[in-house]
Amino acid sequence: MTSEVKPIPDGFHTLTPSLIVNDAAKAIEFYKAALQAVELGRANTPDARIMHAELKIGDSIFFLNDEFPEFASQCGGQYTSASPVTLGGRTGSINLYVESADDWFNRAVSAGATVVMPLMDAFWGDRYGMVSDPFGHVWGFATHIKDVTHEDVAQATAEIFTQPEAKSAGSE
Repeated sequence: MTSEVKPIPDGFHTLTPSLIVNDAAKAIEFYKAALQAVELGRANTPDARIMHAELKIGDSIFFLNDEFPEFASQCGGQYTSASPVTLGGRTGSINLYVESADDWFNRAVSAGATVVMPLMDAFWGDRYGMVSDPFGHVWGFATHIKDVTHEDVAQATAEIFTQPEAKSAGSE
């Protein structure tokens, strides 16, 4: 008996983020408390690090693993297996559309996240705020509250970036 294998497994979407952290077991517990994540599975190494874990928030799955600096050279140095904390910075954020950005934001802060951008009614039509988790990743929480056009967003963006404080911030 043969069955057809699906090119995208059940439960997955086209995009699946993969996060690297220092202390993945602790991160999983944080994500459960702060983001209502559900752990779908994990694979531990003999030294108790997590090589691969799958978690689900809402309808979306993401991957998580501990740092593995010993494998960076196997990718020609083009891929680092280091967390944002180890690297001393981050390059992006993970954004969640949820029923209540306020509830999610406040739960994450209560669980130990720090505020990056306070909650606000943003010009692009969302109630939006951002937090940094204890592992260096930034999470944005959005609830859509108003439909706006691309033109409205472009105009508001242009206005923001022509304000004196925006010009001085860019020159520092």
